[in-house]
Amino acid sequence: MAILSTGYTQEKGTVEHLGNINKLITVNRSISLETEKESGYIRVSEAKGEGLVWLPIEHFTTGTIQVELRGKDVFQQSFIGIAFSGQNNETYEAVYCRPFNFLAKDSVRRIHAVQYIAHPEYTWKRLREERNGVFEKEIKNPPNPSDWFTMTLKITENQVVVIINNSADPSLTVTRIHPNQKGKIGLYTGDSSGGDFRNLVYTHN
Repeated sequence: MAILSTGYTQEKGTVEHLGNINKLITVNRSISLETEKESGYIRVSEAKGEGLVWLPIEHFTTGTIQVELRGKDVFQQSFIGIAFSGQNNETYEAVYCRPFNFLAKDSVRRIHAVQYIAHPEYTWKRLREERNGVFEKEIKNPPNPSDWFTMTLKITENQVVVIINNSADPSLTVTRIHPNQKGKIGLYTGDSSGGDFRNLVYTHN
């Protein structure tokens, strides 16, 4: 069950390295360990409101976070990503995808495929109203919305670059609203959404 690395070398760790899944801190969600074709992953339950699963990584500042995710192609029911610079359950930055928008025929929906937020002040709604098109973008050559895909976050003191499926071209590049903030890393799911996560790897710069 490779979900987490334990150092700077990007070597994938296992759930055993975390001690016990019960040591993961869940917020408004439950989690389970699942297996598919001999590949393990964490499944996060669906629920109203946003959900977090904090990993035992508390002092991440800048570096790279990569994870494999799987949502579903159901309108307004799949919001999956990574939270970082977590100060508490309400204050954190996150980048997440809306798989149900990946292949939407409506071009407006497609530009809402990948999103940056900085809670609690800067929700997706506020960012869309005040700076439309800056903190969310379309994914060129998007993944199948019901399949596993890879999301890589390259985080500097002032910027986040989001790469989907190891593309040469970033899907989203934003200036961080809370620059150079140290904090926790977690799995993120939005309102009414669950999701599947595996092979999370991180490195510090």
